[in-house]
Amino acid sequence: MNFPKVLIQNRKVYTENSVPGSKVYGEMLIKIKGIEFREWNPFRSKLAAALLNGMKNMPIKPKTNVLYLGAAEGTTASHVSDIVGKDSIVLCVDFAPRVMRKLIEVSEERVNMIPVMGDANKPEQYEEYTGGIKFDIVYEDVAQPNQVEILKKNCDKYLKKDGFALLALKARSVDSTRHPDKIYRQIKQELKEVGFEIIEQINIDRFEKAHMFYVLKFK
Repeated sequence: MNFPKVLIQNRKVYTENSVPGSKVYGEMLIKIKGIEFREWNPFRSKLAAALLNGMKNMPIKPKTNVLYLGAAEGTTASHVSDIVGKDSIVLCVDFAPRVMRKLIEVSEERVNMIPVMGDANKPEQYEEYTGGIKFDIVYEDVAQPNQVEILKKNCDKYLKKDGFALLALKARSVDSTRHPDKIYRQIKQELKEVGFEIIEQINIDRFEKAHMFYVLKFK
């Protein structure tokens, strides 16, 4: 299944390159009918892993604004940037100073990416960078025990009504002593209790050990 600005073929996934000729992390560039695509490495991107593992619901599309929590060096965020286009915003939040230099470099080439150093546990820290908008999607890839709590706080503050949330859950960050399947059952219950509807969940274990990817609607 292909989605706008996304190409899946021969067990590989690509995004249409919004900055032709530019690479972010050494990925392969290919041209199809004169259009340049960037290969999207599923071992470096949980969203790419979910797509290759059969994801059916992809709310990230052209002209959507995305709040990206845990953007790291901007690998996945750069592909999100390709998809949403230059008239949208990808607000890229990360707490680690060591990744910010690379994230800033990536954002300099991609006009719709805004790099922000902030703590996803404290969504008020980056309010001034939102431009007062509500986001179509909140994407979270934060390796913290309270991943559901973080997602809800950010959705409460920044997500549009009937918006989507995407959660890349790392089971061992929740509790490294318990089997991931028990963590997934716990998280499923937590998500429902705080107002999320689970549209889809995709096990991405073959790319990222003990990870589950969730597509959610926030009620």
